[in-house]
Amino acid sequence: MMRTVFTVSLGCPKNLVDTELMLGLLVEAGYAPCEEADQADLLLVNTCGFIQSAVEEGIEEILTLAEVKGQYPEKKLAVVGCMVQRYGADLAKEFPEVDLFIGTEGTQEIVSRLQELTQTKKSRLHLAPPTFLQDSTWPRKLSSPAHRAYMKVTEGCSNRCSYCLIPSLRGDLRSRLLDDLVIEARMLAENGVQELTLVAQDLTAYGLDLGPGAPRLVALLRALLAACDIPWFRLLYLYPTRVNAELLEFMAANPRIVPYLDIPLQHVSDSVLKGMNRPYGRRQIETLLEKIRSILPQAAIRTTFMVGFPGETEADVRQLAEFMQEQKLAHVGIFGYSNEEGCAAYTLAGQCSEEEKSERRQRLMELQSGISLAGNEAMVGKVEKVLVEGWSRETDLLLEGRTRFQAPEIDGCVYINAGVANPGDIVEVLITEAHPYDLVGEIVEYGQDSDD
Repeated sequence: MMRTVFTVSLGCPKNLVDTELMLGLLVEAGYAPCEEADQADLLLVNTCGFIQSAVEEGIEEILTLAEVKGQYPEKKLAVVGCMVQRYGADLAKEFPEVDLFIGTEGTQEIVSRLQELTQTKKSRLHLAPPTFLQDSTWPRKLSSPAHRAYMKVTEGCSNRCSYCLIPSLRGDLRSRLLDDLVIEARMLAENGVQELTLVAQDLTAYGLDLGPGAPRLVALLRALLAACDIPWFRLLYLYPTRVNAELLEFMAANPRIVPYLDIPLQHVSDSVLKGMNRPYGRRQIETLLEKIRSILPQAAIRTTFMVGFPGETEADVRQLAEFMQEQKLAHVGIFGYSNEEGCAAYTLAGQCSEEEKSERRQRLMELQSGISLAGNEAMVGKVEKVLVEGWSRETDLLLEGRTRFQAPEIDGCVYINAGVANPGDIVEVLITEAHPYDLVGEIVEYGQDSDD
């Protein structure tokens, strides 16, 4: 009888790719994915361990599945990923009901590790320094809708931000070879993918570890565009100091790379950025945004800001607010600083209280809500290309899709209240209504061109 597996993937899209790799290996080994935990022989959680809230979410998920396993003791429960890399031995002690723990290194060995469980003397905790780099020869079972997929371009990170654990959890930067990425993009195109999102901790660092003369991001994009006919490519995430004129001009000349830039700035106060070990200040940020707007004026710029970093003052928060008012970025995420043991910032003086972080975050989110609404209102009356996702999650009376300026799972969407389309179709939509994060529109039946 075929065995079944139930998976939960927490955290970022890079984690999702790892989950899809494990799923691909398990399917090859004879497992069938299933939708309900109580129907599965194997319960698999891929965790995020980046900040405290992610750890809490992971623990909650483990407890939920441990409860299911309690009712059906013959089930196996496996926990993998960043949280295991960070807290391995403690987790193993805390959760005796978990059969298998694997850190960020070893997801590719999921099948053999499960087989070892039958030989009781084998260890149930597997931790090693991260060195694995996935390539196109590994099986992968996509869990996103058929018309979109993520492609992980690099693994790890060699930036050393003082608040970030990624290098210790994921290792240093490891870039995949250009030819291999082209092969994977071709396979995804053949499967009908309409939007391919390139993901990395820092996409602009692609190729830096491959030595002088190695292809960099623009060369990779050029090769991908030539190799397949996927209509939309999206880039996540771009490091501020490495977004250069060459990349922007290439995007401007190649509309298949959607005009969407996700550039995590983290802050704009020079003193806070210095404490974060980010190698730029407010002036460089403003110069960068000016450059983007002159070369790629239609671009939607998304960023994240962190409030409550040690030593942040009211004046620093005012600077952020003033910057947001001036720049009017399309999408802004605001996070409270999470003081994580193992980070350089952990011992810094001037830690802010949780109340301060929450109040600052709230204040800036309200400010951004007004800015986003005004930006969306400016789109009313325009015709935009929209990638249709399918029926809306809110109501099955509306279709839901996204413009080029909205990333899947992160930004708002377009509710389509007139016209007919299938998931994966790219249609022209007349925007008729705006909300702070979402748009409403109707499909234009005639071949009217969109405002580019």
